This record gives sequence, structure tokens and C-alpha cells, in this order.
Amino acid sequence: MLNTFKMKLNMQKVITDYSEIAKLATLYRQSGQKIVLTQGSFDMIHIGHCRYLAKAKTYGDVLFVGIDSDEKIKKRKGPERPVVPEDERTEMLTYLSSVDHVVIKPLAAPKWQLIKLIKPDVLIAVENTYSNQEIEALEKFCGQVVVLKRQATTSTSAKLRRLQIGFAQNFSQTLTTKIHQSIDEVLEQLKK
Repeated sequence: MLNTFKMKLNMQKVITDYSEIAKLATLYRQSGQKIVLTQGSFDMIHIGHCRYLAKAKTYGDVLFVGIDSDEKIKKRKGPERPVVPEDERTEMLTYLSSVDHVVIKPLAAPKWQLIKLIKPDVLIAVENTYSNQEIEALEKFCGQVVVLKRQATTSTSAKLRRLQIGFAQNFSQTLTTKIHQSIDEVLEQLKK
């Protein structure tokens, strides 16, 4: 019962109606709150994501997180991604105390739509997300663009690559062993 209540409470952080985003941002701004926005996939949430979002929140009072839809991630990272579906990624973010609102970014959304709707006081990005020219262009919609270093030594993509490599190595070793055993068995049968 308590878990269901907490889940419903956390899901109130999720904004599904894009027409409400600008209104909500305006209300926060009118009450004197500094608005921060960051965006990403947040697939297989790890310590780097948590540190990044906690650090992002220190730049203001209210943190909006734009999360890429499954369709958007598949197009950018390939058909095997995301590992965690958008409804679960969204819910996981709602449990982080640094996150005030989560918005799913659909593939069909115009470039920088969420940034233009929220007009954050501070846009937080990780290194290599935007070029210097893009940052200059973004500052027309934001008070400031802050670029943070990655907050962990590995990314979700790196962790997945390590898993794939480990699987491939184990598969190869097992297959090699089985092939050698089969050859030895056949040779023994031929000797008889």
C-alpha cells in the first residue's frame, strides 16, 4: 500500500502533456525559482547518472530531465538499445531526489523543442554533446549552458560492450573446448 502510494506520488513528477511544460516553467519562474534542464537517454541508470543529476540540481531550484524515448534511442544507438524501456527509465528517475520533473522526448520532436519550451536558466550538458557553435545558439533560449565532465569512468555503452566481449570470449572458449572434445571422440572411434 505504501509502495503504491509512493509510486503514484513519484509519477506526478512525470509530465506527459507538452502543452503544460511552458506553463509550469512560467509558474516556477514567477515564484522566483531558478530552472535547470538536462537531457539524455539514462539507459541502465548507474552512479554516473546519479552524480550528474545531483550536480545539475546544484545549479538551480528545479530540475527538469528530458529523457529520450525508446524510438529516439533506437535510431541513434541501434536496434538493441535501449536496454531499459522508457517507462521504467522514467520511473527510475522519479525516485532520485534531485529530479523534480521528467519529460519523455519523442523522436518526432523538433530540434531543441524542450529547451525552447522550458527556457531554462541553466542548461546542463555532458562533454561533447554540443559544439561551441551550438552552445552559442542555445544561449538564445537559456540563461547559461554548463558543460559537465562525465561523472563516472564508464558509460552504459561501455558496460554493454564489456558484457558482449565477455560473452563472446566465454562462448569462444566453450565452443573451442567442445570442438576439441568432439574431434577427440571421433578420432577415438576411428581407431577402433
